[in-house]
Amino acid sequence: MLSRRAKLAAGAVWVLFWLLLITTEVQDYLRRGHHQVWQPVLWSASSGITATLLTLAQRHFTRRHDHLLATPLRWFGRQFLWLPVYWASFVPLTFGMRHAVYALAGDTYHHEAWVETFLYENVKISVFFGTAAVVLFGILSYHALLQEQLRAERAKGALRQAQLLRLTQQMQPHFLFNALNTISSLMHEDVGRADTMLIQLADVLRATLELNGRHEAPLATELRLLRAYAGLMRERFSDRVSIDWHIDETLLACPVPVMSLQPLLENIFKHTVERRRQPVRISIAASREGGQLVLRMDDDGGTLAPNAAAAALAPAGAATTPSALADAAAAQASGAASSPAGAADGGGIGLANLRERLLELHGERAGLTLSALAPAGVRAELRLPCAC
Repeated sequence: MLSRRAKLAAGAVWVLFWLLLITTEVQDYLRRGHHQVWQPVLWSASSGITATLLTLAQRHFTRRHDHLLATPLRWFGRQFLWLPVYWASFVPLTFGMRHAVYALAGDTYHHEAWVETFLYENVKISVFFGTAAVVLFGILSYHALLQEQLRAERAKGALRQAQLLRLTQQMQPHFLFNALNTISSLMHEDVGRADTMLIQLADVLRATLELNGRHEAPLATELRLLRAYAGLMRERFSDRVSIDWHIDETLLACPVPVMSLQPLLENIFKHTVERRRQPVRISIAASREGGQLVLRMDDDGGTLAPNAAAAALAPAGAATTPSALADAAAAQASGAASSPAGAADGGGIGLANLRERLLELHGERAGLTLSALAPAGVRAELRLPCAC
């Protein structure tokens, strides 16, 4: 989608182009010794009006294909489907205007036979159509490049914030202390399980370091971190939690934002498992729906506060300010909500950061939603574009 300034600039260039054609037509007309200047103005203006109307209609119905700019043949293929519309419409509209104006002036507009007129004008409009398509492709591609650069810069800032959050969430003392205490107690009861937990803890820390500086990683890498973290927490709450995995193995190569799943699972443990005496069942799924990668994380014991849902679902730049998300976190901390996508440590920065990164990486093609499950539980659903 072009910005308002880009649209105004393109419109100005379009008007100047047709004014140049009209001026050239008038000069050529006067050079031949004629004096009714309104006639060459009408000839070029009628062509310009018709071309403008057809171009606006084409742009209106084909802008939904702008995501194909990365594959030029497919984008041009969608545009050239409109060429027969130009062939069928240009001559009737343009010459209809000329005949009408000549009739109002008490004159008759003369031109070649209709078959010859259609052939000649359609060749000209085909050349014009092709040139306009190439120019439009250049403008849209340049604008998309600028937007991508802007998104990349914003994503870098979000990534730096995510790295800080990762340090406070994963490597904070209470996380390490809890994991090490669990390992220490297991060493006197089950050396094998203690050794497994040490390996999982090392895997979590190693994966965190490997993801440093990256915006996205394959789903397989993200799941490796998630499984290691889940293994640690399952050992800690062995009698109170069970985790089911439903992963489509064909999607493991699809890129996902780094650290997009672990904060959601961490909040299930923090806001649901730790606060309930009853067992909690967690389901983690990755599937494909159309051209999207759908990641779902469900629990059967959490509840969703209205303000937490609003913070997750609000448009970018609206209710996702740190203060709004902090309110959601406060509601959870008071027991009003136990949501897998609720506020993480740091006043809701985790959710806000994830949504910001989704927006910058994928725009409106990605999203995070929260929904309550019946009779109890919360679903966090992350949708991402995936061409795998």
